[in-house]
Formats: sequence, C-alpha cells, structure tokens
Amino acid sequence: MKKPANRVALVTGGASGIGRALCEALAANGILVVVSDINRAGADEVAAAIRERHSRAEAERLDVSSSTEVEKAVGEIASRHGRLDFIFNNAAVAVVGELRDGNVEDFRRVVNVNLFGVVNGSMAAYRVMLRQGFGHIVNVSSVTGLMPTPILAAYSTSKWAIIGFSLALRAEAMDCGVKVSVACPGLVRTDIAERNVYWNVTKEDYLKWLPWKNMMLTPAEAAKAILRGVARNQELIVFPFSARAAWRFYRACPLVFAPLLRRTLKSFRNLRLKN
Repeated sequence: MKKPANRVALVTGGASGIGRALCEALAANGILVVVSDINRAGADEVAAAIRERHSRAEAERLDVSSSTEVEKAVGEIASRHGRLDFIFNNAAVAVVGELRDGNVEDFRRVVNVNLFGVVNGSMAAYRVMLRQGFGHIVNVSSVTGLMPTPILAAYSTSKWAIIGFSLALRAEAMDCGVKVSVACPGLVRTDIAERNVYWNVTKEDYLKWLPWKNMMLTPAEAAKAILRGVARNQELIVFPFSARAAWRFYRACPLVFAPLLRRTLKSFRNLRLKN
C-alpha cells in the first residue's frame, strides 16, 4: 500500500542530537516534521535547514515538562494539518554524579523532563490518535533503562520508568489502532554531556573519562535504527548489537555485572572533587 503523502510527525528535543537526526530522516521520507525544542532558535535552525533541502518542516518552542504546553501544541498541530501520524518523545536532560553528592531539585528536573515529558507527549498524542484511529507513539528511553547505571541514577530512573510506561500503553493501545514503541539506544555521540548538571565532578573531567572510543553510533545512525524499528512496529528497539548483547547477558547473569559496576565506580570516584 502507498504511504499517505500528508503524514505529520512531531519530534521533541529536535534541535540537536538524535532528535535533529530523526527530524532530518523523517523529512527526507516525505513526512512533514514539526521540530520542537525548548531552544526555539535551535528548532528554527533545524526546520530552516530541512526546508532548504526542499522538504517540509515547522518549528515550535516546547517545554515538554509542561502538560499544558504539550497538550496545546499537539492539539494545534493536529488541527492545523488534520492528522498526527507520529510523535517522537525524545527530549531529555541528565545529571552526572553519585547520589550522595546530589540534591532532590536536580533529580526532580530530570524526572519532569525525561519521564513526564514522555507522559505528557504520549497522553496528548494518544487522544488525537484514538479519534483518528491511527498513529504511532515512539518514546526514547536508553540502555540505561534496561540495566543498573550508577553515576546516572536520576537519568537511569527516568529511563526505566519510560520503558514500563510505554509497554503498558502499548498493551492498552493495541486494539485501538495506535502503535507504541520504545527505543533504547546505547552510547551515541550527542552533545547532551555539554548540557548536563554535574554533582561534585567537573564537566571537563567527566568528558575525558567517558569511553569515547566505544561511542560508535552517530545521531544519524541512531535515527536510522529507531525508524527501522518503528517501521517494523517493534515493541523494544534496542541498539546497537553491543547494547542488545549486554542487555541479554545482564538478564541471564545479573550477578556477573557486579564487578564491572564496582570497577566503573572506583574509576569515577577518582574524579570526585575533594570537599
């Protein structure tokens, strides 16, 4: 069957990283993309670059932690274009450091953006998609939502919750014509580390400590993997192969990971600032 030419997709966190790559890939496939981000200038830049390539794109400033803003944006997009085929709930922030060095305010911000951003986007889009009888909700989690991830406790907490939420919604939506997938990428070269909050460690030390040589995926490769999984209506889109292998190994032998976690923590603790 031919795909409709007037398909519409909303991408949150679309100004950079995986979000930008998703916008570019969707637009290249003939889909009208609404690039949304709390950084309006960045969203405008991405939309303009897409239009220069003779594809269709619009830009929106959107704070995903606000259910009112998200509900309004989704409703206006569906009203303006007569449909909403996809929503990619991708916006995220992170906090780096051990929990003993942290605070509740930073933790709450991560949950509000990462988890409630997904909940807000999913609930708003789900109502529209139920009325029209079709649509696909794609929530971006992480491999840190599948395995314990010390040093990123707040981020990991939000990503675990996204998976549980998405799988529950998929079961509810299955007989209503709406599809739900959750993407769990491994390490991807994005600029999120530049925007993190850091607890008792410097950004510079953390960036040097990261295993960059193992970050094999570019945002474009991540977007390609996500869209391939969406096309197949996969429940969990875990990639690359190394992430899938690690996840399966953890599920089979979780105790084997304990020494690895201890070594990682020991190495990271050398970065902690002395009070």
